[in-house]
Amino acid sequence: MKDKAYAKINLSLDVFNIREDGYHDLSSIMLPIMFFDELEISKAAEDSFDCNRSYIQLNEHNSIVKMINILKDRFGIDDHYAIRLNKLIPTKAGLGGGTSDAAATLRIFERLYGLRLSEEEIIDICVKVGADVPFNYFNVPAVVKGIGDEIEPIRLKKKYYILLVKPRSGVSTKAAYEALDMDKCDHPDIERLREALIRGDDIMGLLGNSLEQSALLLNEEIKTVKEKLSSYRIGEVLMSGSGSTVFCISENKEDIAYLYDQMLKERYYVRFTETLNRNSI
Repeated sequence: MKDKAYAKINLSLDVFNIREDGYHDLSSIMLPIMFFDELEISKAAEDSFDCNRSYIQLNEHNSIVKMINILKDRFGIDDHYAIRLNKLIPTKAGLGGGTSDAAATLRIFERLYGLRLSEEEIIDICVKVGADVPFNYFNVPAVVKGIGDEIEPIRLKKKYYILLVKPRSGVSTKAAYEALDMDKCDHPDIERLREALIRGDDIMGLLGNSLEQSALLLNEEIKTVKEKLSSYRIGEVLMSGSGSTVFCISENKEDIAYLYDQMLKERYYVRFTETLNRNSI
């Protein structure tokens, strides 16, 4: 069975508290985008893994394996699988590539075994793999809070076009959170941006990302990419998630297409995409 594992961007991200269990409380507006990995899983006599990226291994650190092990344990499954992954979303990019693969794995298993899971069960399973997995499962524009377990869908008034530009090196999510200074980082107004998206108001000046402060310390290329994108004065420019991808978002498709042509010359990883406009879970 096949599934598309859609990438995401954090249109705004506020990290504001470290919990006793070590997790960070956050509030973020996340948008699924028309950019995806392709995952296929079928039952087999023995486990096998075929991927177009040789650096991706099917081991205990792989999000697909994590999800499969959780599902095997939870539902008493004892099968083997042939897994094929066409990996297009770059790693260590802040685009949710690994977590989207985990979410796609769960959707495939639901069909493969006829699982009928409630929204509560889905979220409970997903957060065991990672904070972004519940969002990646539902793939709707949303305000995401807590440790990723609180999802409030947003009905976007407008469609947006997006340019993704990834520096040559990535950023470790763990390292970004460890280096985060709560007093020095940005704390964007999530509610104000949510209202603007629903009404279709201008979102210029409303985007922000708490993790930019620490990511910039870990990867100086992020600053360079941001400055280059911002110099064109097109749309709004921000780093997604824990980085290192920087995006430019605009309602104007022609502007983003022009920016795409310009940034290709810089020899970075560049992708022209748009929002995946689903509105309900």
